[in-house]
Amino acid sequence: MSSTDTHPGLFVTFEGGDSCGKSTQIALTKQWLEDRGVAPLLTREPGGTELGEKLRELIIHGPDDMDPHTEALLYSAQRAYHMETKVRPALLRGEVVLQDRYLDSSVAYQGAARALGVDEILQLNLWAVRGLLPDVTIFLDLDPEVAFERRTGEPDRLEREPNSFQHRVREQYYELSKTYADRYRVIDASGDIESVQQQIRRALEPLVEKHLRANKVGNA
Repeated sequence: MSSTDTHPGLFVTFEGGDSCGKSTQIALTKQWLEDRGVAPLLTREPGGTELGEKLRELIIHGPDDMDPHTEALLYSAQRAYHMETKVRPALLRGEVVLQDRYLDSSVAYQGAARALGVDEILQLNLWAVRGLLPDVTIFLDLDPEVAFERRTGEPDRLEREPNSFQHRVREQYYELSKTYADRYRVIDASGDIESVQQQIRRALEPLVEKHLRANKVGNA
């Protein structure tokens, strides 16, 4: 799986199981980049656009009897629109994009945990996004039992799935990290917020430096 897109931007995605700390770490990474003179685009899936946010509501808070095929197609539909109208244009402008979840989430959740087929879901989403892949994927790895203890608020449809489901998600992320080791960076998310952020910064530093040099911006 290699991207068919070339662009002057830097596409960073964050992946992991539910309640692994992605939102917190993405916000801290955004602040780190801004301190370097970079104004990243922050976005998420499902969501990221007006249409995507409407579909997010259906996916995350929709009926419990939604079948896995419908769920997978809703994810891929919002992803196609998101990439075409927001992310790809930003990358072509040379921007840094920090994105909460991308097609690897569909591979892990629908392909593996929902048992729709890893290859089938991968090919569906590659077609939807016209082959656009991240430059780097930050995988926040956390034991599902620990994640469950951290959870606050009312759980959504996916968070209500049993731990066996969450373990299948984690196992598939491990497989993806081995298969696509060139773009995956596995981060131990069990520590405190600052230690996790330091791991992320070390993982991203070479790519950020390269981007800054190429675009002659920031404090590099």
